[in-house]
Amino acid sequence: MTDYTYPSVYFAYFLFALLAGGALFFFLRSLKDGYLGPNSEDPKYRMMHDDPDSERNPARHEK
Repeated sequence: MTDYTYPSVYFAYFLFALLAGGALFFFLRSLKDGYLGPNSEDPKYRMMHDDPDSERNPARHEK
């Protein structure tokens, strides 16, 4: 009789550690690259300002 409990438990813990390590890695990388800094939403507003079809762009309504 073979017990498959230990391999499945080890696999589950390995998979959890791999996913948690990847999430932590990308979180720390985003901190280092400045994605969560004080100016993190500037690209969003710049994109909305440059978009001619945007609802927030007053130049579209001046025609």
